[in-house]
Amino acid sequence: MENEPILNAHNKNEYEPAHTAEHILNQTMIRMFGCPRSRNSHVERKKSKLNYELAVCPTEEQVLEIEARVNEVIKQDMPVTMEFVTRDNVPAEVSLEKLPEDASATLRLVRVGDYDVCACIGQHVEHTAEIGSFRISSTSWTPFVESTPYPYPSEKAIGGSFRIVFRLDGASDKY
Repeated sequence: MENEPILNAHNKNEYEPAHTAEHILNQTMIRMFGCPRSRNSHVERKKSKLNYELAVCPTEEQVLEIEARVNEVIKQDMPVTMEFVTRDNVPAEVSLEKLPEDASATLRLVRVGDYDVCACIGQHVEHTAEIGSFRISSTSWTPFVESTPYPYPSEKAIGGSFRIVFRLDGASDKY
C-alpha cells in the first residue's frame, strides 16, 4: 500500500457541498468573465460569500446566467476526484498563486469532472448532484478607484470587487 503524501494542515472545516459549489462557481466566473478565481471566500452551511475582481459589474441577466450555469454543472452529477502531483507536474491551467509560501512539495488537485481543476486541501462531495440547488441570494459591487493628484484631482473607476452570496437548497443529508 502506497503512503499518502503529507500536505499542509488545513485550518478550515468547510461544508462539503458549499465548498464544492465554490469550485464550480469559480470556474463559471473564469469562463464568463475571464477573471481569476475568488481571492477571498467565506464558505459555510447557511450562506457563502465570494469576491471576484472584474472590469465591470455584471448585469442582472449575467447574474441569472451565472446561477443557471452553476446549476447545470451540478445537475450533470460529475464525479469529484483528487490526485496528488508534485509542483513540477501541475497542469498549466492550475494557478498556484494562492498557495502559501510553505506549501508542501506535493499538491492535491481536486477535479470536478472535466469542468474544473485546482489545488485544494479542503473537503468535497463525491458527485456534484450531492450539492443540491445553487441559489445566488445577493450580489454587491465595490468599485476600485484611481485618484489623480493635483492640479486636477479626480477619481476614475477602474473595475471593482463583485461579491456573490449564495445558498444551497436540498444538499445531500450525508454532509
